Amino acid sequence: MVPEAIAAFAEHAGRIGNASSLHDAGRSVRRVVEESRERIADRLGALPSEVVFTSGGTEANNLAIKGFAWAGRADGRNRLCVSAIEHHAVLDPVDWVLEHDGAEVATIRVDVAGRIDVEVLTREIAADPGSVALVSVMWANNEVGTVQPIAAVVAAAAEHGVRVHSDAVQAVGHLDVDFAQSGLDAMTVTAHKLGGPVGIGALLVRRELDPTPLLHGGGQERQVRSGTVPAPLIASFAAALDVAMTRREDLSGRLEAMRSRLQAGICALDPLAIVNGDPEPGPDHRLPHILHVAFPGCEAETLLLMLDAEGIACSAGSACAAGVPQASHVPLAMGLDAATARGSLRFSFGHTSRDADVDAVLAALPAAIERSRAASFLRTGR
Repeated sequence: MVPEAIAAFAEHAGRIGNASSLHDAGRSVRRVVEESRERIADRLGALPSEVVFTSGGTEANNLAIKGFAWAGRADGRNRLCVSAIEHHAVLDPVDWVLEHDGAEVATIRVDVAGRIDVEVLTREIAADPGSVALVSVMWANNEVGTVQPIAAVVAAAAEHGVRVHSDAVQAVGHLDVDFAQSGLDAMTVTAHKLGGPVGIGALLVRRELDPTPLLHGGGQERQVRSGTVPAPLIASFAAALDVAMTRREDLSGRLEAMRSRLQAGICALDPLAIVNGDPEPGPDHRLPHILHVAFPGCEAETLLLMLDAEGIACSAGSACAAGVPQASHVPLAMGLDAATARGSLRFSFGHTSRDADVDAVLAALPAAIERSRAASFLRTGR
């Protein structure tokens, strides 16, 4: 957490009032919540009434997917359109409504850079627009960093009056994200990606829309989400967002420089390395803080463990079922073969990252790659 977020949490952690109560302690907490809501709304280009607090990005995505799917049933809308590279916090609730509610799902392909094919999406919507309850396309991908053409997605849906949701968890704090200007109907954000605390996020929802609630028991958040609001977390969220927005351009420039240096260093030490995602820098192309690289002949999990032993934390971007490594759905959707996808690592930079971290990765990688390829050869003979 950034120091400002820690200070905001500590300042309000001792408050004992419930924001829904009418006594003085409750009203005091309510002021903290509503002032924070206003700050968050202002930073994200939304109205305060459009900010619905949740426990984080996963709950916000579930509320968007299930809430609009359920609300759409009254109008005969039972179809969802989602990109093939969404986070599992979107894909899993989509699968749930497919299995339990008889929804229909259109998964829209992406190109080799990981960018959605808007023409395919447009045809999918136009085929039967009255049946589409929601289009959901993330603002920027969490594994390869590719930025999606949200304006074009919104335009394709708006022509038919179809609602659009975007998971903007990775984008906020790195890109110019404005809810009102985007034309979106709903947008997911979370605090911990901004240097804020874990356990608090929000779904921004246009005030005239009412997704069906997931939780019932008080309706504290616009009757869309129930539960006692955590004032210290909300205040910390607002403080972290303030810092992220104020420092966005400087931070993004610094992260892009480190990312580029790491990419150049990896390609120099391993000519077989493949950089995945959009190769062009800039806010219309890719996030500045994510580098996704495939190391052919290696298993990502092996590399990850070797690097972890050197104090380097990165991600394999894959799941492990019953001890069998499985390639992530993102590089597979981009056209990588399963073996190459299984050999991919994601390196992420944040506000605490320094040039020394890049040096440490480049120093540790050669031995890790050599040992991983040797182990893979002994296991598979290739």
